[in-house]
Amino acid sequence: MSEKRRETNQHESGHMRGGPMGPMTRPAEKAKDFRGTFRRLLAYLAPRKYRLLMVLLLAMASTVFSIFSPKIMGMATTRLFENLLAKLRHLPGASVDFTYIGHILLILAALYISSAVFAYIQQYIMAGVAQQTVYAMRRDINDRLARLPLQFYDARTHGDILSRVTNDIDNIATTLQQSLTQLITSVVTLVGVVIMMLTISPWLTLIYLMVLPLSALVTKAAAKRSQQYFIGQQKSLGELSGHVEEMYTGHQIVKAFGHEKEALAKFAGVNDELYEAGWKAQFISGVIMPLLSLINNIGYVLVSVAGGIFVTHRTLAIGDLQAFMQYSRQFTQPIVQTANIINIIQSTIASAERVFEILDEEEEIPDLPDAVELENTRGEIRFEDVRFSYNPHMPLIEDMNIDVRSGQTIAIVGPTGAGKTTLVNLLMRFYEISGGRITLDGVDIRDIKRGSLRRIFGMVLQDTWLFNGTIRDNIAYGLEGATEEEIVQAARAAHADHFIRTLPDGYHTILNEEASNISQGQKQLLTIARAILADPAVLILDEATSNVDTRTEVYIQKAMLALMKKRTCFVIAHRLSTIRDADLILVMNHGEIIEKGTHSELLAQGGFYAELYNSQFTGRPSEATPA
Repeated sequence: MSEKRRETNQHESGHMRGGPMGPMTRPAEKAKDFRGTFRRLLAYLAPRKYRLLMVLLLAMASTVFSIFSPKIMGMATTRLFENLLAKLRHLPGASVDFTYIGHILLILAALYISSAVFAYIQQYIMAGVAQQTVYAMRRDINDRLARLPLQFYDARTHGDILSRVTNDIDNIATTLQQSLTQLITSVVTLVGVVIMMLTISPWLTLIYLMVLPLSALVTKAAAKRSQQYFIGQQKSLGELSGHVEEMYTGHQIVKAFGHEKEALAKFAGVNDELYEAGWKAQFISGVIMPLLSLINNIGYVLVSVAGGIFVTHRTLAIGDLQAFMQYSRQFTQPIVQTANIINIIQSTIASAERVFEILDEEEEIPDLPDAVELENTRGEIRFEDVRFSYNPHMPLIEDMNIDVRSGQTIAIVGPTGAGKTTLVNLLMRFYEISGGRITLDGVDIRDIKRGSLRRIFGMVLQDTWLFNGTIRDNIAYGLEGATEEEIVQAARAAHADHFIRTLPDGYHTILNEEASNISQGQKQLLTIARAILADPAVLILDEATSNVDTRTEVYIQKAMLALMKKRTCFVIAHRLSTIRDADLILVMNHGEIIEKGTHSELLAQGGFYAELYNSQFTGRPSEATPA
């Protein structure tokens, strides 16, 4: 399993929460350029700034209303206490003022209902803002992925790209939907609670705030200690995920070579490491809340004692003391939430940065303003002094010249890394040439619109690609608006019709995501049928029959020969027996065409091709095996 893949697994596992403190105790992934990425994220939010302002005001209003409630409830407690005290003293006319209490209850009900309504409206608006923002990001990243060159995909794992498009954007959506409003609410609550506590009693506020430094020290020490264990937990989790994926995807090989014990031993070792790091991380992060509760309770006791003294000296109303106690209980929660959210925002900005990295990738060179659409293509192709390299310091193809007439079949053979597939990629402009030019019917392919150019070609690759859908839809992918009759004819030409009809639902059989419910050879037959249906002017076959058994290959070769007579064909071949009838065979090595000619001409030369051919059919060793 590649290192990039391991990093992806660790990145994905890093989104999980740990301990009752949540992500506050997790080492957040940090952005390389926090400010720059934050500004770019704000640019996506800018079109919705007025709704964001409304969310801010509604969140503040909802929080302020809830903050006032303990103070007003304290007024009712004070009045009730005074009424009961007067009755105990048998003062004339002493009674419970139910009218006043009723008014207080109505005010409280109005405050709670208003707070809930504002919170509901705020969440409703924020849901729309969050989803519209990530909708725009998904749209932009999808558009960019469609315009990125093949080089981008060759340099990255699919898992990394998928993680950015799905996990990272989901992380941004969750933060916008939940954490942003929670941050506003927490800050407003914290400020509001401090103000209300100060208005009730500055002395009690000072006494309560004396325990805050102790809370901060405990939290910092525990969080610092737990972070190293969480880092170890993530590392072990990534290793465990990679090991499980490797062992279970290759379980047949593991069993065939008798390595079950080694695989189990490695799993047990990594699992032990994960257990050790995991329980320590969870224990330390889990201890934070009880410790904070203990410290807060100490402050609560101090406030209770001091408040009781103030009440007995009549310097503080009992209702105010009750309200102060409620505020002291509310004080810690917004601090913890704010710390959590700041950590989440760190991770979110890192996710946004990963998304923006894709958006900043260099696109394919755009079509020229006067680029043309080709119609009625003959399929005449010329390579004129073509040069190309993946690395500027290591040229691969230099001064390549090929002249292909319409209807010719060109076979390309050579060892691994010779440049066979590269040649085809240049032809379809998946990569841009460094020098020279390639023409199609006399027109430089750079002067043809990419869409028009690629519609001229049909491809059948060694690695089959089928999507989750019916067999009919997978074949019809080759031609928009194809009729049922055309689809069946294409399947028959590819010798796929028989096996399709043996399936329970025939052409309406649904292929799963990896098309694992049919064999590898059957997959290849479907891709060949798709290419036949497309009826392209130029056909590219890259090891097209390598995954088909010999008997089926014979049938396919007959169908292919009939198909190839009508069009220009490029055939990358491994089995040299399949290209004996090619009009021209190009033998490549190290990016150069070292031999060319017909099958009989090349055998007569007794060179590199003859050696490759003889090594396949006479068992003689060869220095290089074709790929």
